[in-house]
Amino acid sequence: IGKIGADFMIVSSHKIGGPKGAGALIARGEALMPRPLIQGGGQERGHRSGTQNSLALIGFGAAAEAAVDGLEARNAAIGALRERLEAGMRQAAADVIIHGEGGERVTNTIFFTLPGLKAETGQIAFDLEGVALSAGSACSSGRLGESHVLTAMGRDAKLGALRISLGFSTTEEDIDRAIAAFAKIACRRRSAGEAA
Repeated sequence: IGKIGADFMIVSSHKIGGPKGAGALIARGEALMPRPLIQGGGQERGHRSGTQNSLALIGFGAAAEAAVDGLEARNAAIGALRERLEAGMRQAAADVIIHGEGGERVTNTIFFTLPGLKAETGQIAFDLEGVALSAGSACSSGRLGESHVLTAMGRDAKLGALRISLGFSTTEEDIDRAIAAFAKIACRRRSAGEAA
C-alpha cells in the first residue's frame, strides 16, 4: 500500500482468477478503518464477524500467488494486445474517442466512444458480432443516465461509452475478431449517418 500511496486497497478474488465471494481489504493502518457492516464475535480483529469461507480463501491465496508469478511479462503482453486493438479501432474509425488515452490507465481496459453510436446500441451490435463488452464502467452496470465519469473528464456523456476488458487468456485471434467487429459496426454507423 505504501508503494502506491493508497490508504485502502480492495482486492476481489474473482478479478485475479480466484473463486467468487472472497477478497481482501488492505489498510495502511487502523485509524481510518470503516465501521464493520457485520457486528458480532470479533473475528478479523473486529472488522468482520462471522465464519470465513476457508475454501474460497485458500483459492484466493492460490490465485494471488499465481497472479504475481510472471505478472510483468503478462501485463506487457496484454498491453501489446490493447495497443494493437486500439490501432485497429483507429484505422477503422479515425474519430473513435479512447478515453484516458495518453494518461495513466490500467493495461487491460479500453474505454471508448464511437461518435454517433449510443453505448447501448453498440453493446448490442458487438454482441451480435460475437464480441462481449460492456456499456459504461464495471461498477455502473444496470444504472441508467449519463456517465458522471465522462462528464468529469470533460467529455460529452450523452452517447455513453463502451468498455472492452482483456485478460490473460485473450489471444491475437480475439483481437482480430474484435477489430473486424468494430470495423463492421463503424461502417454501418457511417452508412446510417449518410442515409439520415
